[in-house]
Amino acid sequence: MWCAAIAGFAFSVLLILAGLIILIVYLSVKPRTPSFDVANAALNTVYVGSPSYYYNGDMTLVANISNPNHKMGVVIQSGAVELFFRGRLVSVQALPPFAQPRGHFTVLNVHMLSSQVALPPEVAADLLSQMRSNKILYTIRGTFKVRERFWSWHYTYRLTAICDLELTSPPSGVLLDRRCTTSK
Repeated sequence: MWCAAIAGFAFSVLLILAGLIILIVYLSVKPRTPSFDVANAALNTVYVGSPSYYYNGDMTLVANISNPNHKMGVVIQSGAVELFFRGRLVSVQALPPFAQPRGHFTVLNVHMLSSQVALPPEVAADLLSQMRSNKILYTIRGTFKVRERFWSWHYTYRLTAICDLELTSPPSGVLLDRRCTTSK
């Protein structure tokens, strides 16, 4: 009976010590989530067919993915960038895997092509209206599978970035404004 009580007490002490060690290591490392931002965008072409409303477009993005951690490396194992207009998916581009050492950033050129994407008439009319007003609003969603490395410890999670972009009409469609948020 006494042996079981002593063994239980010893196990409890070991469990508490392990928790304290993990907490101290976590607080000393202070892991932070990588961030995604659109540094620049160019809207080269947009065409909406009539009478059947098909979207054809060509956009080039310069994306910046940064690792703010000074003690941990990050590997982006897979990723994709999706382009939306009024909640309608109009283009998808896969990204190659890459590693980021601690405190570094990676600049990616992402070419978003769309061909014959069907749009409802009201969405197509809104796009044409925005083109006439010279302010087109798009949403970019980036989804990434991230693996953080710290010594022999590895942690994998999903990262999602949402960016609202405001661009001028093509052929010289330039980025006017952007708002990006990144979350786990």
